[in-house]
Amino acid sequence: MTLEDIQTILNAAVLARRADLGVSIDRAYCADLMSDVLAFSVTNSLLITGLTNAQVIRTAEIADIRAIVFVQSKRPDMETIALAEGRKIPLLATQLSMFDTCGKLYANGLRSQSVDPA
Repeated sequence: MTLEDIQTILNAAVLARRADLGVSIDRAYCADLMSDVLAFSVTNSLLITGLTNAQVIRTAEIADIRAIVFVQSKRPDMETIALAEGRKIPLLATQLSMFDTCGKLYANGLRSQSVDPA
């Protein structure tokens, strides 16, 4: 699934000026705890979150997250958007709740990353 597909499914706004909507997304991870993102997310995935601070961008960069979707109409400030643009991390914002965002993406074929329960 491409980021453009995700934008359409979620009726999301693109926040970064130079976002590559052709990016392929195979997995998604949903969290507001950035320590969980670092511990459990897989590379080249989509992060779905309600947090909008610069730490989200820095965490995404370290975890090799391909793109970020902000839920519940939340939007980062311009400095955070600029940081994402500099790191080439596309940002989307949807009015949907986190639950509905995950449900719609799942219904359209996007799957969660696997976590080894060991």
